[in-house]
Amino acid sequence: MALFFSAQSTDDVPSDWEQVCARRKRVQLESIPPEWIIKPIPETQLNVMDVPRQCGLLSAAELEITETVDVQVILDKLRLGTWSSVQVTTATNCLTEIFVDRALERARFLDDHLARTGKVVGPLHGLPISLKGQISAENVSRVNILPDHRYIGYAKWIGRVAESDCVLVEILYECGAVPFVRTNVPQTLMWGETMNHVFGRTLNPYNLAFTPGGSSGGEGAANCHEREVPSVSLRIPSAFCGLYTLRPSYERLPYHGAVNALEGQESISSVLGPMSNSISGVKIFTKAILDAEPWLKDPLVLRKGWSESEYRLDRHGGGENLCFAIMWDNGVVKPHPPLRRAMEMTKKALEAAGHKVIDWEPHRHLEIYKNAETIFAADGGHDYRQQTQGVEPLIQTMSPSTTSHASALDGPLVKSLVGELYHREAYDLWQLHTEKRELRKSHLDHWQATVSRTGTGRPVDAIISPAVAYTAVPHGLNTDSFYTTLCNALDYSCSVFPVTFVDPDLDDPHPPHRFYNHEDEHIYNFYDSDLFPGCPVALQLIGGTQEEEAVIGMTEIVVAALEKLVQ
Repeated sequence: MALFFSAQSTDDVPSDWEQVCARRKRVQLESIPPEWIIKPIPETQLNVMDVPRQCGLLSAAELEITETVDVQVILDKLRLGTWSSVQVTTATNCLTEIFVDRALERARFLDDHLARTGKVVGPLHGLPISLKGQISAENVSRVNILPDHRYIGYAKWIGRVAESDCVLVEILYECGAVPFVRTNVPQTLMWGETMNHVFGRTLNPYNLAFTPGGSSGGEGAANCHEREVPSVSLRIPSAFCGLYTLRPSYERLPYHGAVNALEGQESISSVLGPMSNSISGVKIFTKAILDAEPWLKDPLVLRKGWSESEYRLDRHGGGENLCFAIMWDNGVVKPHPPLRRAMEMTKKALEAAGHKVIDWEPHRHLEIYKNAETIFAADGGHDYRQQTQGVEPLIQTMSPSTTSHASALDGPLVKSLVGELYHREAYDLWQLHTEKRELRKSHLDHWQATVSRTGTGRPVDAIISPAVAYTAVPHGLNTDSFYTTLCNALDYSCSVFPVTFVDPDLDDPHPPHRFYNHEDEHIYNFYDSDLFPGCPVALQLIGGTQEEEAVIGMTEIVVAALEKLVQ
C-alpha cells in the first residue's frame, strides 16, 4: 500500500506543471474502485501495518492469501488450483495504490489455461508482481491503466509511452506472472527517499513520518502490506521496510528497455533486483529470470544461467563451517545502536550454528566513496536540469521543512570530497574509471588475503554489514549511502535481510565517538532511541562479483540461524 500526500508547490514557477501534475494525480485516484477505499486513518496513527486486517475490506480467505509470506507456498497453491490467480490478484489489488481491471483479465487467462491443459504457463504462474516506475511496458495497458509507460518521477515525462516492453517485463509474462501495478519513485531516481511533484511523497507504513527509502520507496511501502507480492527493487527500501532483496552484479539480470537517470554513465551500472517478504521469493524470482536465458533478449546480460552448484555453495565448503566477516563500521559513518545490536545478534546466531565470525577490516573506503560520488556527479547535474528545466523545479531536498539537511549529493561530506559539481572533460572521467578499476583490484586482493585469518582454507565467504547506518528515518534525513555505494562501486553481489526491530530498552544511544566527518557527526546527533521504536532493523550480506546464487544460499543460512536464535 503506497501512501502519498501532495508535494508543496513553488510560487515562482509557472503553474502549468502543477496543473499537469494535478490532472495526473486525479487519474491515479480515480482508478481506485470506490468500494476499495478505506476510511481515513487518524492523523495520530503513524503505524499502519495493521490496516489491512482492520479495514474490513478483506475476507478471511483474502487475508490468508495476503499474509502468506513464502512465495513458494503461493505458487504451489496456484499450480494445484487451491487458489486461483483471480483470487490472489483480487486480494492483492485491494491493498495497492491502483487497482487495474485488466490485471484480472490476465489472471483469468492463466486460470483458464491451467484448467484446460493442467499445466502452468511458467514458474511464476499466476503470481502478482509489482513494478518500479522506471520499468517500461508497452502493453502495460493490459494490466495497468496508467497512461505513463515511461516514468521516473519527472512531470515532463507524463504521457510518454514506451514503444516496447522492457526485457524484464517480456520475461515476466513468459514466466506466467501477473504484473499489476507500478510504484512511485523520486524525481531523478537518484535519491534515497521517494518524492516527486506528480504523486507526492511515499510514506513508510511502519511510521508515516518516516521515509521508506528510495529510489524504490514505492515498492518498499507496497511490499510491507502485500506480503506475497515480489517486486523489482533494491536495498535501502528493503532495509527501511523489513524486506529481503538481492542486488545483482552488473549485467546479471536484464535491464534493457527500463528507463533511467544518468543514462550513458556505465562505469557504475544501475541494476534491477527482486524484493520480497521472504528469501524464498528472492530465489524464485532470480532463478525464473535466469532460467529464461535473458541474454537472448538483452545483449549486455552475462551468458550465465542459474547455477545450482553455486547455490549449494560448492565453492564455499558446501555451506558448512563458513567464515563471515562483520563490518561493524565502514570508517566513513558509524551505525546507530540498533544496527550494532543486529550485527551482534547475527554474530551470535552464526557462531551458535557452527560458523566462524571475524571482524572485517575496511580497506580504502574513503577513496572508493570519493571515486564513486565523483563519477555520479561528473556531469555537474546537467542530466537532472535538462529533464526539469522549463517544466518543473528540480527538487533540492526531501525534507518537509525548509531547515533540511542537504541531499546525499549535496551533503557536506560529498562536497568536501568531490568539490562543487562541474562538467568534467572526457579525459578526467577516464581517469576516474581507471582509478575505480585499481580500487576494485586492491579491494579484491584485500578480501583474498583474509585466507590467513579464516581457518577454512578460503577467504572470507561473505561480509555482513549495515545496508544503511540507521533504520528508517524522518523524511529528509536519509543522507548516508556509502554502505550501499561500496557494493555498487566494487560490483559485489549482495542481499538485504531483516534481523529485528528497534527496542528503546535495548538500543540506548552510545557515548559520543571521535567523528570521522561532519556527516558522521550529524548522523550520530539525530539518534534518539525513543524516536524509532518498532522500526525494522536490517543488514546486508556481501558476496563476490557475479555470486548471486551463493549470496542467496548464504542469506538463507543466516536467516535460519537467526530464526533458531530467537526460538
